Amino acid sequence: MNKHSMEDLVSLCKRRGFIFQSNEIYGGLQGLYDYGPLGVELKNNLKKAWWKSMIYERDDIEGLDTSILTNPLVLKYSGHEETFSDPLVDCRECNSRWRADHITDNKCPGCGSLDLTEPRPFNLMFKTNVGPVDDGESFAYLRPETAQNIFTNFKNVLDSTPHSLPFGIAQIGKAFRNEITPRNFIFRVREFEQMELEFFVKPGEDDDWHEKWTEIRIKWWEDQGISRENIELYHVPGEELAHYSKATVDIMYKYPHGLEELEGIANRTDFDLGSHTKNQEDLDIKASVKENKRSNAKLAIQDLESKNWVVPYVIEPSAGVDRGVLAILNEAYRVESLEGGKERTVLGLKPHISPIKIAVIPLKRNDENIVAKSIELKSQLQKTIPGRVLLENTGNIGKSYRKHDEVGTPACITVDFQTIDDNTVTVRDRDTMEQKRVNLEEVSTFLTNNYFI
Repeated sequence: MNKHSMEDLVSLCKRRGFIFQSNEIYGGLQGLYDYGPLGVELKNNLKKAWWKSMIYERDDIEGLDTSILTNPLVLKYSGHEETFSDPLVDCRECNSRWRADHITDNKCPGCGSLDLTEPRPFNLMFKTNVGPVDDGESFAYLRPETAQNIFTNFKNVLDSTPHSLPFGIAQIGKAFRNEITPRNFIFRVREFEQMELEFFVKPGEDDDWHEKWTEIRIKWWEDQGISRENIELYHVPGEELAHYSKATVDIMYKYPHGLEELEGIANRTDFDLGSHTKNQEDLDIKASVKENKRSNAKLAIQDLESKNWVVPYVIEPSAGVDRGVLAILNEAYRVESLEGGKERTVLGLKPHISPIKIAVIPLKRNDENIVAKSIELKSQLQKTIPGRVLLENTGNIGKSYRKHDEVGTPACITVDFQTIDDNTVTVRDRDTMEQKRVNLEEVSTFLTNNYFI
């Protein structure tokens, strides 16, 4: 991996319009970030790639988009109200607050003081009032994960798109966690997006599917440009497992700040469907609280062979979009030495991830014929290239090349005086910097064959 720091990535992201501190003109708000013109393209491209791999390339997974505000009963029976917390400690010296599991040698990471409070649980869920009266009872949570509304829609999806086991339900969406100490740029934030799949399998087949999905997800990240040598697998030990998990494998990535989780693949067993199902005893489900306010649903599926009702086990690959963006930026970032002691910064992004697919650059910004031809070419390419084609009319070809190297544009097309004479343009490759003259009639096919197949 190239040696660079998180500061290098943060600087690039702000300078080139990938990511900004949210509410920066008012001093910002810790743990919140906004995606700029290029960042939103990169982020959307990553989500499109995930959606394509989950929904379009498979016939056993359906998509979903559910509400962010969540009925408290959902998170009560899912176990989140009781268990979704981190250990919090205060420093009496500098009044800072930290997660207890991030404290080393009982010292405050801020000032080094040993005068810390005892750890106490801190609930991570955001709570908001619902309705006109703030009476303390009419409230909802901002969902801490996208998974629960997948489980509560299990029967709806089955009734509308009949499936037999195994099958899955996938969702991309916002989640919210009131982190004690957001840190490391967009790695740990309070508002983030998840790409989650709940894949329902027969009990007894869950271990095999857990292993299969781990390999599928590693291969997918490689296809997005993540090197296998920068990935490690962490089999979460029993004492660290979430309350719903039988087994979890974390795909760990070597970020600039260290080895951290990129995606988790959990075996959630029948915990969630069981927790949200009525008549627990009839369905032979272990857990649950018996109260008047319960689900009235039977979240089970009838086995086609035995005709018995089965509460499926669930394999959950869950990835953070923001962590994925950070990993891809880190992987793609490099600084190369050029002749004459100069350097260029390059984002070696895969073409399908790149925020700008092609840049069309008029050699002379004030030449009417060249500019008109450039606008015409840009318009034509936008109809065939799968993503944004940009007209870069700055009049400085060298600076334009350097800019598009730095933001990851796979190729630049220069329209010059020769174009007016013979209908050819120069196509310059980002990675090799090689230039080739291509006839205008063949440009679209050339780009598709070389970058977008």
